[in-house]
Amino acid sequence: MRKLDIFTHIWPKAFHELLLKQTGQMKDMHRRSEAVPMMTNLDRRFAVMDMFDEYQQILSLASPPPDVVGTREAWRELSRAGSDGMAELCQKYPDRFPSFIASVAMRDPEGAVEEATRAIQQLGACGIQIYSNVSGKPLDAPEFRLVFKAMESLGKPIWIHPARTATFPDYQTEQVSQYEIWWTFGWPYESSAAQARIVFSKMLDEMPGLKFIIHHAGGMVPFFEGRVGPGWDQLGARTSSVDYKPLLKELKKRPLDYFKTFFYADTATFGSKAALACALDFYGIEHVLFASDAPFDPEGGPMYIRETIKAIDALDISKEDREKLYYKNSCKLLGIK
Repeated sequence: MRKLDIFTHIWPKAFHELLLKQTGQMKDMHRRSEAVPMMTNLDRRFAVMDMFDEYQQILSLASPPPDVVGTREAWRELSRAGSDGMAELCQKYPDRFPSFIASVAMRDPEGAVEEATRAIQQLGACGIQIYSNVSGKPLDAPEFRLVFKAMESLGKPIWIHPARTATFPDYQTEQVSQYEIWWTFGWPYESSAAQARIVFSKMLDEMPGLKFIIHHAGGMVPFFEGRVGPGWDQLGARTSSVDYKPLLKELKKRPLDYFKTFFYADTATFGSKAALACALDFYGIEHVLFASDAPFDPEGGPMYIRETIKAIDALDISKEDREKLYYKNSCKLLGIK
């Protein structure tokens, strides 16, 4: 059965060189990315891909965001280099890489719109990747509306990748997060908070054509359906400093319904069948897409793909639904034949 992996990370050669020039020595998460051969070595990537039958990848850049450091022009240059490098790979190896996701610099909304438009209309990108916060700013900040309006007009989805580092402490009395809690629990929280801010900003009423793909099976949202549903139906009951109750009347839908309508989740649960079943139960079969998060596993690529496939194949679902998970949902959403 065909398998279209919609969230796999890569650093094309020219992009990688430019990233090193811009950021200097890699550290923390970025040092780990650089150490994975599949990130920059095509021979290794192809060897891993060949371990799985009828397997293809949608390419995306790994973190950091293109605007993590440097000037506005440097952000634009890095974003363009990423799109150009991935587009070249898709053109050269179409049977392996049917399309790619452009990464845009949200700190430069005008440049982000320009690059998103170029990458989608001229290079064949199937959407854009942004992060759950923009240098600490929430995605519902007014200046980012420009990007969302452009994406609604372009008719392509937005991948949201969690962004959080050790500088987010676990407790107010500390300066940094310990034991990589910022990643293990912080990233699912980031993905969930980003969805909530988008919902309550009324952005989805203003732009009903938007579609978002949330990494790691939707973060915390599916597991906390009771809080997202009946809990947020009582918005304002726990707050005395702000009157949130009118907001519920202003929204055109129940909060829970926005999450189920506008957001799609991927299957990158690192092989957790329980997390995958939870996401399917919450979002529904039509809103879950196959993704592995390769190559970030202890084996440098194959483990997450293998374990994700194993978890999907263990689900008690029909062949038709399995086809939807593996590739049909993605082809429909991304516009891939």
